[in-house]
Amino acid sequence: MDLSNIADVLVADLQDLHFSDPVTHVYNPLEYARAPYDLYVKRYGRGRREVVLLGMNPGPWGMLQTGVPFGEVNKVRNWLGIDAIVGKPLHEHPKRPVQGFACKRSEVSGTRLWGWAQDAFGTPKRFFQRFFIVNYCPLAFFDAGGRNITPDRLPVKQRKALAAACDAALRRTIEYFEPRHVIGVGKFAASRAEAALKDLDVTVGGILHPSPASPAANQNWAAKATAQLESYGIEWPRT
Repeated sequence: MDLSNIADVLVADLQDLHFSDPVTHVYNPLEYARAPYDLYVKRYGRGRREVVLLGMNPGPWGMLQTGVPFGEVNKVRNWLGIDAIVGKPLHEHPKRPVQGFACKRSEVSGTRLWGWAQDAFGTPKRFFQRFFIVNYCPLAFFDAGGRNITPDRLPVKQRKALAAACDAALRRTIEYFEPRHVIGVGKFAASRAEAALKDLDVTVGGILHPSPASPAANQNWAAKATAQLESYGIEWPRT
């Protein structure tokens, strides 16, 4: 089962889930932004990898616009070389528009993460020979006012149902790549990897999330993340 097949199964599993207050809007870019996602996995997601970097879920100005994890528009278009038609979620919140590659907003987390990879490896080919980036959950959640609700803040029953589907997809992804390391980008992703992969022969760790909401990430995030990777024995090129 390749990544496109894994995404198909995950989309089907998620369609049976229902989310209630405080969630009023749910976006799934694996549905409306599938064209750029498929380009991403077709071009860069084939074969075994040493390290899989695992994000939490899509950001409003990243994967929700481009279909690529941490997919800040400029990095996806200009470094990854991906640009494709993006549709609309079925129920779009007026404060969270999907504009695809026409989006003028920039996701800081994506700029930092993909910029970090670009600075270290130079070309996508060199980076993807060893690494791949995925998200644990493909869904984004908003309340009535358009506030982003992360998966860890969902009601317990809804969170458990979501985890069942996403854990299964993560296991299939790791079985496909057969990596030595799965590194969560942020504490939530690392904790879900620990739970979902505990019986697989893989080392699970974590690095600091590049979100500007984290004071620590706003002070030389790249150096901190590099040091954390290297603490697991993962070689990260230094320029």
